[in-house]
Amino acid sequence: MATSLKIDDALKSRVHELASQRRRSPHWIMLEAIREYVEREEARNSLKQEALASWVAYKETGRHLTGQEVRSWLNTWGTQDEKAVPECHE
Repeated sequence: MATSLKIDDALKSRVHELASQRRRSPHWIMLEAIREYVEREEARNSLKQEALASWVAYKETGRHLTGQEVRSWLNTWGTQDEKAVPECHE
C-alpha cells in the first residue's frame, strides 16, 4: 500500500541526514519510526486495558498485594533465594 506523507523541509532534512548516518534509505527511517510509534502506542493501550481489568477485579474481590509485598518479591529475582509469586489477599 502506497501512502504519501507531507513533511516540512526541516524534518525532511533531518530524516535524510539520519538515513545517511545509518546507511539506510529515508524510506526505511520513516517506516521504522512509524512502526516503533505504533508498537509503543499499542503496548500503552494494552497496559491501560490490563490496568483497568485489574482495577475491576480488585473492586469485585478486594484481593491484592501491597507495593511492599511486590518489591520484596521482585528483590529476590535472580538470587539463589528467588521466591514464588506471593498469594493475593484481602
